[in-house]
Amino acid sequence: MTFLAELRELVECQSPTEDLEACTKVINLAKEIVDRNCEIPAKILIENGRPVLWWGSENPRVVLLTHLDTVWPIDSYLPLWRVDGDKVFGPGTFDMKAGFLQAVHALRGIVGAEKSVALIATTDEEVGSQTSRNLIERVSKSAAAVLVFEASLDGKVKVGRKGTSMYQIKVHGRASHAGLEPEKGVNATVEVAKIINQVVALENAEFGTTVVPTTLHSGTVTNTVPALATLDIDSRSFTMAELARIDSAIKGLQPSHPEARIEVTGGINRPPLELSSTAALYERLEHVAREIGLPEIGSASVGGASDGNLAAATGVEVLDGLGAVGSGAHAPHEHILASSIPSRIQLTESFIKELIRD
Repeated sequence: MTFLAELRELVECQSPTEDLEACTKVINLAKEIVDRNCEIPAKILIENGRPVLWWGSENPRVVLLTHLDTVWPIDSYLPLWRVDGDKVFGPGTFDMKAGFLQAVHALRGIVGAEKSVALIATTDEEVGSQTSRNLIERVSKSAAAVLVFEASLDGKVKVGRKGTSMYQIKVHGRASHAGLEPEKGVNATVEVAKIINQVVALENAEFGTTVVPTTLHSGTVTNTVPALATLDIDSRSFTMAELARIDSAIKGLQPSHPEARIEVTGGINRPPLELSSTAALYERLEHVAREIGLPEIGSASVGGASDGNLAAATGVEVLDGLGAVGSGAHAPHEHILASSIPSRIQLTESFIKELIRD
């Protein structure tokens, strides 16, 4: 089958992260595709209750890291497959089923790759990789390089990613009648408003540090002083030191009212992917691109996190964004550019060959 025919199979096999049955189906299909393209068959593992595809070496020098879950609930992106000129639309085309398939097709051209390379596809990346995190860290620790096939940024690979932290703050107050005796209550809404101002002030543009209040729930009915407010916070930064600073500040928050109580849960979810982890591999990638006659690939740092963050935290060299060229991750116009596929496969194949020669 052609690349686009196989991509259509993967895209039409919808796989929202929260739907375990759907994710199992897409992993089974991914195994069929790998077995169709490679002499050595793939395996399906169950990692903490979720399916993972594994092809190749059990102790790889080079890890090709992918995921096949998407953010799209079943039938929330329709039509599932549409081609408009060079653009191929569909849920997961860009993030990141095309990247997985590029890795598979690159392996076709590497004799004996199974001796030193592993291709891994997980199914919970879009919700933080809680079940696959240990596997990713375990295989990364002993590898020489981890290549992540997340979508590119206009063709550029990703050499930096922000680390992420997620928090929930509950403010416990005391209810009372808002009209008859509000002074007898402890207003959780007032308390959480003050907290919002404090956490926003923790941002630091110099390091790309953001602290964003997201969802907020407070109170029960209009005429009652709120006894409980719940605030969710998304924080990100390019440096681990900044994430640690934010973590300490949020966990150290104190209420302004002496009878209010603050409860904080959550913490650092993914460490940042820093340039120190990616610089050497990026330099080698550009060298390979020149050798095979491709223009400069380019690099970028982005705000979103990936499994590359987890791999880099083990000390291994990482390069991210080796996947599809296109646009619209998590958006209604998600698509890839079909014309870019051959050169991305060629680049991946040549780069893997370069790394396994070491």
